[in-house]
Amino acid sequence: MEPIRVGVLGARGRMGTEAVRAVGEANDTELVAEISRGDSLRALPEAGAGVAVDLTHPDSVMDNVAFCVEHGIDVVVGTSGIGERELDTIRGWLGERPDTGVIVVPNFAIGAVLSMKFAEIAARYFESAEIVESHHPRKADAPSGTATRTARLVAGARAAAELDPMPDATTKDPDGARGAEVDGVRVHAVRMAGLVAHQEVLFGTEGETLTVRHDSYDRRSFMPGLLLAVREVGGRKGVTVGLDTLLGL
Repeated sequence: MEPIRVGVLGARGRMGTEAVRAVGEANDTELVAEISRGDSLRALPEAGAGVAVDLTHPDSVMDNVAFCVEHGIDVVVGTSGIGERELDTIRGWLGERPDTGVIVVPNFAIGAVLSMKFAEIAARYFESAEIVESHHPRKADAPSGTATRTARLVAGARAAAELDPMPDATTKDPDGARGAEVDGVRVHAVRMAGLVAHQEVLFGTEGETLTVRHDSYDRRSFMPGLLLAVREVGGRKGVTVGLDTLLGL
């Protein structure tokens, strides 16, 4: 079986460097293009790339996806900043290229995907839920894509269980100490040197609390999930969000 021909966008970044290594070392993938800022995307079709992995920046990711879809190249998106509006736009592009697949992955770490599933399960049993996400200070967006997706999963589970609104007597918060609000779930973002990617989902009800926590200490922890998405995207046309379905969750 021929190896999957892969191009990495953002190849010189911290995640991109790890992706280049992982794709190059795997037996069933072949690294055919390394694209960094200022390089032409035309290198992807010229190299015969079948899959592009985007690890760039929220400001450029949509243009990159548009180019790949136009040229029939499947895309694995690990860049943050893809919300519902952007997903709808990508679905529109794919309507004209139904043979192309795009997987948008808020977090490639298998443990992080499992922690989101655990949080979704727990959400229906607790009065209160909040999220604290902590990342390195070079991260461009806040809240993180992982935290946003987790908040939406928690909110959906609470709605399905017909829970009352979460108790919160706060009426004065001029400095935003209560954090952002995503679908009614409070999300607090920390940006600090020495961190990589960390998230806590805090649940509380009368007499008890539950914390679902995941920590990535090294970007190599993202590579098994990234390679899984690369292997699967060719068989999943349209838009897929997250690794959940790829893992059978």
